[in-house]
Amino acid sequence: MASLSDYPRFTLGQTLTAEQRAFFAKYGFLHFRPFASPEQVQAYLKATQDVQADWLAHQVEKVNGVPIKYGKDVDGSPIVQRFAFASQHSPVLHELLQDKRFEALFPLLEIEGGRVGENERDGLVVNHYVNVEGSEFSQMGWHTDSLRDVFYGKRIRPMLNVGLHLDGTKATNGGLRVIPGTHRQGLGKMLFRKKYYKDVYYDPNEIAIETEPGDLTVHDGRMWHRVAQSPLVGPESRRRVMYVPIIGGKYQPKSEESPTPFYLRFLHLVK
Repeated sequence: MASLSDYPRFTLGQTLTAEQRAFFAKYGFLHFRPFASPEQVQAYLKATQDVQADWLAHQVEKVNGVPIKYGKDVDGSPIVQRFAFASQHSPVLHELLQDKRFEALFPLLEIEGGRVGENERDGLVVNHYVNVEGSEFSQMGWHTDSLRDVFYGKRIRPMLNVGLHLDGTKATNGGLRVIPGTHRQGLGKMLFRKKYYKDVYYDPNEIAIETEPGDLTVHDGRMWHRVAQSPLVGPESRRRVMYVPIIGGKYQPKSEESPTPFYLRFLHLVK
């Protein structure tokens, strides 16, 4: 996979194919096209805008202990740039997570009891990246999603991070970058290969995931990945993507009484 375009794009059905499972085992990610129709994408965008309007009106600071990240849009108006547990506040987004095709991904965990983590971790997260003055979210530095288990002194649990991309993103406009195969690295490299969130720079081993609206991506929680900043400024830099975890093990739902996770106390540093 020496170029940006030579990894396969798959179609997600009710079960994974042997080719898809083998690719994930080796590289740690999958890219499905398309998952959502243009009409569904517009419905999901409208749903996030409705949640945003409600949270702005009620000055919501946290949902189930998770801070909400606000910033400015291209016209200077306030927007939510990182939602948490968005599906708990939208019937449309809740219905999305009932899609039976998500169940096809459960075997990638290689444990029993896989599920969509709608009420666990941060639930359905919506990231709204835009590169303008006043934006609080234009990129995200290198990290792995499994670090949170290490923070709490727990054994790293199998986890998938599933992203539904609502905007098309060419490699020249920033977007998701992954380092294939790093899901099989040891704990030392998972902890120290990069400076978490501070390192935002190009890695010669990275692959750019170029998306179209409605694409679904899946990556192993142990994999190093980042979201590159768009070199463009203004509306052309806008990228919106929804992420939900697929996890196994003990069911650990969050509630209004849940404390703010330690690692999220540094969310304000991610810009």
